[in-house]
Amino acid sequence: MWVITSNDDTLTAEDLALGYKQLLRVEQCWRQLKSSIRMRPVFHYRPWRIQAHISISILALLLERIAEIRGGDTWRNIVAQLDTIKVVEYDRGEARIRQTTDVRKEVHALLRKLAVALPPKLHTVIPCPDDSPAQAVPNPTAEPAHA
Repeated sequence: MWVITSNDDTLTAEDLALGYKQLLRVEQCWRQLKSSIRMRPVFHYRPWRIQAHISISILALLLERIAEIRGGDTWRNIVAQLDTIKVVEYDRGEARIRQTTDVRKEVHALLRKLAVALPPKLHTVIPCPDDSPAQAVPNPTAEPAHA
């Protein structure tokens, strides 16, 4: 049960209740900014830096909420699912390959809900660097190592 008072006589009880619920949602968003986005006090002194910092923080919160609404889950669960997408790097013969691991079915479905494209399977294929000791160039300014 709530008791809400106002000095605006034109507002109905429903309007007051809705306004209070919106206030609760705004307060929840600020708590979320401090926890999940890890926003901490930053001391800016220039007005444009303050505005930029707040704008970026609000944009991050907005993206988080959109992901929650589209994904139908909490931000924590969405991040846990997305964290399963990995990029690995390995040497194969004379090539160094970077590729995305297989994306699980539930993560693929989540990406579809979020309207985000799957990451590319293959990122780069480059020749392996030759790290043989014969190729190492000594540094003439380096001091000898002491045991």
